[in-house]
Amino acid sequence: MQDFQSAGVKRLYHPVTIGSLTLGGNVFLAPMADVSDASYRSICADCGADFAYTELVSSEALVRDNRKTFAMMGRAPNEKAYAVQIFGSQEDTMAQAARIALEKTDCNLIDINCGCPVPKVTKTGAGSVLTKNPEKLYSITKAVVAAVGESARPVPVTVKIRMGWDSRTITWKECADAAISAGAKAIALHARTTAQGYEGQADWSVIKSLVDFVAGRIVVIGNGDIKFPEDARRMIEQTGCDAIMVARGARGNPFIFTKIRSYLTTGTIPEIPFSTSLEAGFRELSLLVDAFGETPACMKMRGRFSNYVKGFDGAKELRLKIVEAKSVRDFEEIFGSLRG
Repeated sequence: MQDFQSAGVKRLYHPVTIGSLTLGGNVFLAPMADVSDASYRSICADCGADFAYTELVSSEALVRDNRKTFAMMGRAPNEKAYAVQIFGSQEDTMAQAARIALEKTDCNLIDINCGCPVPKVTKTGAGSVLTKNPEKLYSITKAVVAAVGESARPVPVTVKIRMGWDSRTITWKECADAAISAGAKAIALHARTTAQGYEGQADWSVIKSLVDFVAGRIVVIGNGDIKFPEDARRMIEQTGCDAIMVARGARGNPFIFTKIRSYLTTGTIPEIPFSTSLEAGFRELSLLVDAFGETPACMKMRGRFSNYVKGFDGAKELRLKIVEAKSVRDFEEIFGSLRG
């Protein structure tokens, strides 16, 4: 078997240091709306994710004392470290939101969302529209870095970007330069433009170009099209990025972290039985019930269980039943003996 961790060769799986924060490995769960809540992050941590981000949190909502938004920032009990990701378009508001996040949570990092392509975010001047204005990205990042630095518990500040607005407006280099100048300690790059959304193929060559451009001045986290363990290895080898961030490939598939870590360290990919996958889904359901109550939890798990069964025999028939489930008992009856 090939020695994937041999001396003299850059280790595929390795610790990562982001400012004052040192993480045991380089395989991260991306921030995803309606996905990366504390319940799912907990399952991913159990399955081997080294680090994870909250759902994107509105700076305006935090400043306005929105209790629902506060709840989005909670830490999973088994998380060794996690990040709160905030978004917004105003320097003062973003700075205040960062202070609130540090006061209300014990997060280990503040991440600034400059990559969300969803119109309801970009039309406010936040998210990936900031890639069109690197000067604004700089001023927001600088304000957040300053606010965090003055707090009683300073943590690293990082930035997540896209490669540009569209094929005619490729600004990753200017945005990286702005983030570094403002004091960010890491850049996560989703190698698509805003115009692409989540379509087409991520251009990993841009991640490689970013790695070359920063030349070790800042940690680079690669993001885009990691759906299988082999993708994770190829991204690290082809780009030289310090860490990888798994997004859609992790939806309803927390064992992707188990598989990636195994593949990067041993070259083997373990088989995960259907019953094991289902038990992870039921653990997530239980955590969601504790957090939100049974009815909201079951509504969330309709989509999540549909992802858990993806690729297994009988998935289509199961999904038809899953979308009708309204209670924990419904889910128990749907899966019955399949749980093993």
